[in-house]
Amino acid sequence: MLRLTGQTAALLAVLPSSVFGRSNGRPVSGVLVGEPAVAAVANKIFADGGNAIDAVIAAALAAGITSPSKCGIGGYGGAMMIGRAGNHKVTCIDFDSMAPMAARPDMYPLDAHGNVVGKVNALGWLAAGVPGTLAGLQMALRKFGTKSFREVVQPAITMADKAAANPRFKYEALAKVLRTLADRNSVDSFYHGDLAQETADAFQKHGGLVTAKDLAAYKAREVKPYELEWNGATIYTAPLCAGGLTALQAMSVLKELEWEKRVDSLATAQMRLEALRLAWRDRSEFFGDPDFVKVPVKRLLSSEYGTELAGLVDHAVAAQKPVSIKMKAIQQVGTMHLSCADDFGNIAALTLTMGSSYGAQVTVENLGMVLGHGMVRFDPQPGGPNSVAPGKRPQHNMCPSIAVINGKPSVAVGAAGGTKIVNAIYDFFCHYVGRRRTLAESINRPRMNTTGSMQLGLDADWPAEQTEYFKKLGYQLKKQMGAYVSGVVIDPMSGKITGHHRAGNPFQSEQ
Repeated sequence: MLRLTGQTAALLAVLPSSVFGRSNGRPVSGVLVGEPAVAAVANKIFADGGNAIDAVIAAALAAGITSPSKCGIGGYGGAMMIGRAGNHKVTCIDFDSMAPMAARPDMYPLDAHGNVVGKVNALGWLAAGVPGTLAGLQMALRKFGTKSFREVVQPAITMADKAAANPRFKYEALAKVLRTLADRNSVDSFYHGDLAQETADAFQKHGGLVTAKDLAAYKAREVKPYELEWNGATIYTAPLCAGGLTALQAMSVLKELEWEKRVDSLATAQMRLEALRLAWRDRSEFFGDPDFVKVPVKRLLSSEYGTELAGLVDHAVAAQKPVSIKMKAIQQVGTMHLSCADDFGNIAALTLTMGSSYGAQVTVENLGMVLGHGMVRFDPQPGGPNSVAPGKRPQHNMCPSIAVINGKPSVAVGAAGGTKIVNAIYDFFCHYVGRRRTLAESINRPRMNTTGSMQLGLDADWPAEQTEYFKKLGYQLKKQMGAYVSGVVIDPMSGKITGHHRAGNPFQSEQ
């Protein structure tokens, strides 16, 4: 692991503690990956002395202009993991969407097959909850950035002005909103003032449920990440309602199997798969907003439970049979992820989303704002841990993560691609931490996609021998590109920051 990340102390030693995260006017060296169209935005922030948190937030706001199908100020939410220079603490900003207070468990009528009639939980005004993106970005900026909101939103305003001639969106209206927020140097009026009322009026006009009171009640939160120690690293990921607990739980099973000490084989490939399937099983059974349901997080990540599941995996591998799990396949797409680091040692992983392409596919016309569809991430069936309830936050797939090695935040990583995100981050850490491969190697390795059922998606370049073995075990295979993963790593031995993302489009049609 030292070979991959070096000794962070060497870099930090040359910087006085009084300037951690602040440039005092000097240009900052940093790297942002995840969306090439906004890399120049981050570079400008660095050149102006901003840190990684400033840069990634400015890039996220700009990405709402360059990639409006994936994110924007009306996006339903996301999560941001931050590793700070100096005190080395890792924290998380949670800005998941919230169901309006008028929401109810049976608000989506179901057909005989259990599907929502008319897909009204995915498309239209009933699909949109309270947008959390702006609240989350502002909280992160105020707590850990060095720039003002007015400064970091300027690139997005410039981009929106240039795009105003595009007839597909109301970029002129959107640019006006961004300029208003810049003038006020705050997003508070988006939730408590005139802009909030504009949004609430649009919901009321079109039969949606979000009110001005719902917007005023919304709060982003700083929360403690979940963590797992494995093979010399501590892996931190965004907590519920984010998706990282599934990835960590699967890794905890591999840890109990001492998978990292085993030579790659058909057996270790099956172990990886079965551990992940069991974690998806538990996700379906237990996960929901912890403010509403009791999720046994401590037990799920415990050595005792990991050993119990490891026994199931061991038995299945010895018998050359899958672990018996009865689940339906789940598929969701969407999202934007950005990873960023600076030469102070700050590191950030930010995932934010509309949901699927263009979210609810409705627009607050006067604001030029497309709304995300956070409500689709709830279980439309009443009575489950992730069923709809007033003020509840939906379970989602985003899992921005940070690895700490030798006590220093060293790696930030995340992905875009719906349910594939969880699997991709699990795969990444299997290679990066479990096998101690490089950042690029770990991101580029072939990936598997499962949500616990017997359907198994594999990258086209998955090893043929393993593909045939999975067929023999009874899995229903299909070619399926993995999530779009991007990450950064600090090599403090040299002070060099490296970024990498996997080429390709995770949203392309599947075979």
